[in-house]
Formats: sequence, C-alpha cells, structure tokens
Amino acid sequence: MFENLTNKFEEIFSSLKKAPSLDENQVDEGLKSIRLALLEADVSLEVVKEFINRVKPKALGQEIVRSTSPGQMVVKIVYDELVSFLGDKTSDIQLNAVPPVPIMLVGLQGSGKTTTTAKLARFLEKNNKKKVMMASLDVYRPAAQEQLRLLGEQNNILTLPAIEGQVPADICRRAISAANLNGSEVILFDTAGRTQIDFQMMNEIKQIESIINPSETILVADSLTGQVAANVAKEFKNTVNLTGIVLTRSDGDGRGGAALSMKYVADVPIKFLGVGEKIENFEVFYPDRIANRLLGMGDIVSLVEKASEDLDQENLKKTEDNLKKGQFSLEDYLSQLRQMKKMGGIEGIMSFLPGVSKIKSQMDQAGVDEKIIIQNEAVILSMTKKERENPKIIDGSRKKRIASGSGTDVATINKLLKQFKMMSEMMKKMSKGNMKGMADKGIPPELFNQLK
Repeated sequence: MFENLTNKFEEIFSSLKKAPSLDENQVDEGLKSIRLALLEADVSLEVVKEFINRVKPKALGQEIVRSTSPGQMVVKIVYDELVSFLGDKTSDIQLNAVPPVPIMLVGLQGSGKTTTTAKLARFLEKNNKKKVMMASLDVYRPAAQEQLRLLGEQNNILTLPAIEGQVPADICRRAISAANLNGSEVILFDTAGRTQIDFQMMNEIKQIESIINPSETILVADSLTGQVAANVAKEFKNTVNLTGIVLTRSDGDGRGGAALSMKYVADVPIKFLGVGEKIENFEVFYPDRIANRLLGMGDIVSLVEKASEDLDQENLKKTEDNLKKGQFSLEDYLSQLRQMKKMGGIEGIMSFLPGVSKIKSQMDQAGVDEKIIIQNEAVILSMTKKERENPKIIDGSRKKRIASGSGTDVATINKLLKQFKMMSEMMKKMSKGNMKGMADKGIPPELFNQLK
C-alpha cells in the first residue's frame, strides 16, 4: 500500500538525514522533490500546494537551524503535516443514537459499496458487539440486492429481504420497521451508485437522507481513482451531510494520492480502509500509522494487532511451549509458514516494517518471494513425521524422495534445511530474550519489543 510514495520519501529523506547541516537551497531542493513525489502519487494540485506552503516556513525556521540533526527535524515536520492532512486522529463511527442507528453508504457504481456494507456490518458486530441489519436500496443494478443477500448469508449477517417493485423510499421505511421488530441496533443502507454523478442520483440520496436521518453518511471511494475520488468526495459533500469516507482497494494503491487528498478536499475523516477482497480485509484508518508507513518508518503497532487477530493462538502456544523446552521442529516451522500465509504472506508482513524499500530490494536480490512459502510448505509435507521431528536423519536418499514428492530438487531441500537451522537457532535465542541475536539476523527488534 502506497509503495511508490514511500519509496520516494525514503530516497528524499535519506540524503537529507546525511547532511550535517541544511541551508535554504538544500531545503528548497528537498521540498521540490517532495512536491514532485506527491504529484506523481496523484495527490491533487490544490493539496500539494497547501502541504508545501505549510511545511516550508517550518523547515526554514529557527528550530531547523539550531537542530543538531536538521534532516531528522525536516522528517518530523513533514510527518506532522502528513498526519494533519490525513486527519490528526482516528475518527470512530458514531453509534450514540437511539437504536436502530441508521448509517447510509453512498458512492459511484463500481467503488465497492455493497462489499463494504458487508465488511462494515461484520466489523460492527465483531468490534462493537452490535446486532446489524443490511438493506439494499439499489433497485437499478441487476442482482445488486441479491449480491447483498448472498454476502449476508455467507457471513451470517441479517439482511432485509427484497420485495420486487419497491422503490428506495419504501424500502427505507420497511427496513426501520423490521429493525424495530427484530432487535437490530444498526441498519446499514446500501444506496444505488451511478457511473457518474448526476442530478437524479443526488436527489434520490437527499430523499433517503430525509427519511432515515442517518447518524453517519459514509462515502465509499475507490482509492485507485486518485484525484477522481477526491472530486467525487467534494460533490457528495456539497449534496448531503457527509460524515466519513471508506477507501476501497487500498491494498492495490501504490500511489496514496486519494488518501492524502480526500480528507483535505471533503473536510471529513477517512474512517476505514478496504485492503482486500475478503470480508475481514477491513481496517480502521489511523492517520499517524499511515504517515509512518508513507515515510518508510513502518507500522509495528498495526502488525502486532494484525498478528493477534489473524494468528492461530493454539498453534502459537504449542510453538511457544516447544521453544521453552529448547525445541523447534520442522512441524513448528510449517506452522509458522502457514501463519505467515494467513497474515498476507511475505509482502503483507513486510509492508508494516521500517525501511520497507531496502528490505524489499535485499529480498529481490536474494530471490525471495511468495512462492518460497508455498514451496517450503510442499517440501515439509513430503517428509515423514519422524523427519519433521528430527531433520538430522534426512540423508541423501531421503532428500531424493522428498524432492520427488514435492516436485522440487535436492538443492531446494538443502536450502530449506539450512533456512530451518538458522531459524531454529534464532527462535531459541528469541525464547531466551536475546534481542541482540535477533538484530544480528536482520530482524527488527521493535517488532519483538512490541510482542514481549
């Protein structure tokens, strides 16, 4: 996520940090590079100008001149302004109203509104412990109501049954009545989208707004559309009482322009990010954490939270118990590979680590990619239980058999066994709390500090 912009920022700040002191020309050159990076990331020109106008006087101020580390000071100024543009703090969804609390989702067709409705419903049920009902108001797009019904059925979320021929206003009234009867605490209204903003669409949304009086009106926007998403936000803001934004397809957005532009342009907070197709691929938007990631500082807090949600606690406990006994088998290694897959694979984890562009460059040079997880899993599954428990017995003939069973070669088996040996030593050091040993292996100590 936001990979291109992160790489650019890392390059710019790398040279600034090395300078023992900074003069006005160096700051100007740095700001020119930042301006270009933001424009290339599809941040709107209006936002870029305002951002540079805010950063420049601070970057040329007395605090920089007196600073013992001027490069770090510039990074801090840019970081603070990024957080300010992204929204200063997390904005919770407003549920403090008499139930059933109505929430309206709006946006253009194809922005991921229906899927986001289901994701938000699951989030509210899991994290806020609310009983949620979904209602589709899209009577125009073929199978739109059926799509929401299926998402509800697949994820055990209550959905208002569709009645053919009903108009959106009538569906709204029926949904409120049904929610009062079935005890739903929140109703999510999935409104119809259009291929472009038009008068009829906006009139319908205004009518729905007047009927349901929503606690939140959330714009669902595709982050891949960049400046277009920001313009759409402005149009909706001018029409309805917009209270928040969900950015979808953020996992595929290497630029980051939409995230940086939308809060400033629409003057409403970004509340959530859609980061994948699965219903659980839905994250709270933390401005400070996103700013950290944009500047290549990583986001260890989110990584730890993600780990606690995604990982199988039973398997982790089993591995932990083995480590305490000084044991780490290929069975434990296999379990770790599978846990890594659950967390989004190598790239999924790496995106949260500091200095991600350098790590990725080193991995590319070493030929490390997602296929290695799948390949190593196949190799370990081709071993007997005895071999997994005691890899030392794996001789030449066993290696040939394992290679044949996993569709690899003996060189791959040797490489895995070498990796396992290194991992085994590292895990034993970790169990003893030897953080220096972890750092020597290139593992960020910050990650393990958070997990201690």
